[in-house]
Amino acid sequence: MAETMKCLSCKEEYWSRDAGTCRECYEEASETEEELKREIDDLKSKVNFLRFFWGPPLLSPPLFTDVVLVASDDHSTASCQPVPVPAHRAVLASRSPVFKAMLEIKMEESLSGTIKICDVSYDALRAFINYLYTAEACLDVNMACDLLVLAEKYQVKHLKTYCEKFLISNLSWENSIPIYAFAHQHNAKSLVDAALSLIMDNMEKLRKREEYAELVEKEPRMVVEFYEAYLSKQVNTAANKGSTPKA
Repeated sequence: MAETMKCLSCKEEYWSRDAGTCRECYEEASETEEELKREIDDLKSKVNFLRFFWGPPLLSPPLFTDVVLVASDDHSTASCQPVPVPAHRAVLASRSPVFKAMLEIKMEESLSGTIKICDVSYDALRAFINYLYTAEACLDVNMACDLLVLAEKYQVKHLKTYCEKFLISNLSWENSIPIYAFAHQHNAKSLVDAALSLIMDNMEKLRKREEYAELVEKEPRMVVEFYEAYLSKQVNTAANKGSTPKA
């Protein structure tokens, strides 16, 4: 007769022939292992991102800087000059292929030591430069959108992925449509897919949205995409049901 044993994790009894641990603890351990693997992969990505810079963490203000960045549309008053964000050419060039090309070639930015960044706030620019040094950013939805735009423009892939993950974790039915449009505009595929999936799950509410009529008038292409994706999902669901073997 098979003996019973106690799981070392939860202390519940299980049959000795089911050697190892009980199923619940095994599944929980597997989920924990997968979560740790994801965290390790993320840390490896950060290390890889930072590996080219040999200096200390970002100081305030950083020492021995040789270039400044300016948010060209950031004016607190009409007479106030925008506040420059100092940085090191070597850091910018190692983080972004766009900055690298800009600073290697004798362009205006390379010669003057001033890089103007259009359509960005001072806070977003400062957060962007800080990320290039530290691979860290304090995000809310607006900041994540601003940094994703900068990450795409300057080809900082790790930051773009970081912002996409944050926005996906903050998706809701209320912001799904504007986030979908934003993600489409900036080639954020994971965010596009996540927003579209949420919209598909709430298609019966789409016509009830206050902005639906405006959406039809100004963004008919987007409405067509929603319905095409929804119909495709319905067809695939029906096909899968039809192919399920009977017991």
